[in-house]
Amino acid sequence: MPSTPGTGATGRRHRVREEALAEIQRTGRRLLVEEGPSAVTLRAIAREMGMTAPGLYRYYASHRDLIQALTSHLYDELAAALTEARERHSADEPGRRLREVCRELRRWALAHPREFGLLFAKPVTDADTAPGSAAHDPSWRFGAVLLDLMVQLWRRGGMQPPTDLDPSWIGQLEEVREHLAGEPVPLETIYVFVSCWARLYGAVAVEVFGHLDFALTDPEPLFEHALRDILAALGAPGGNSAIGHT
Repeated sequence: MPSTPGTGATGRRHRVREEALAEIQRTGRRLLVEEGPSAVTLRAIAREMGMTAPGLYRYYASHRDLIQALTSHLYDELAAALTEARERHSADEPGRRLREVCRELRRWALAHPREFGLLFAKPVTDADTAPGSAAHDPSWRFGAVLLDLMVQLWRRGGMQPPTDLDPSWIGQLEEVREHLAGEPVPLETIYVFVSCWARLYGAVAVEVFGHLDFALTDPEPLFEHALRDILAALGAPGGNSAIGHT
């Protein structure tokens, strides 16, 4: 009797390969967390797994392939965490959803500072997300969780984008609009989206990387203040007022 897909020798080889890939990723992430991004090398992972470096090349042909796979996995993990946070509120409350998603980004980053650094500080060039890289689409899947909620807020008409957008921004913002699946979002509005992301990332990164330690023992109120400003800029109801942790 012929074997069905996923059974027999072919199926076993596939399972063995998938298990090996998963273990390589776990080992690479552990090295990242314990020793930093420079420790995540094919040779180091092979040593930790009791393999030879040439043996590991059967799974990843280069350091770039390895880092791109790890980066992609982390973006997908982060996107899943943000999606779960989004679902804690009703779909007809995009402002509340976005607030929860932003808070979850901060929580994830503080719980995983080395992983956050790999994704957003780009300490190694192979972690790039340029078009054509393996991590490009996963990075946009993460970004879409935030961007889709911003688009929903724009549709509600409470946003007040600038009226004098610098022409030099036009080409740069067009790429963002390409990811909106045909939504006719004005470039001035996308500028607001990018500005809000920069504010959010800055508020998270400055805390994760310890750059507020000189002044604050508890940066959360500062983050919440920045979050209120972000929601206000996006026209979310109540964005200018204090919002409780519900």
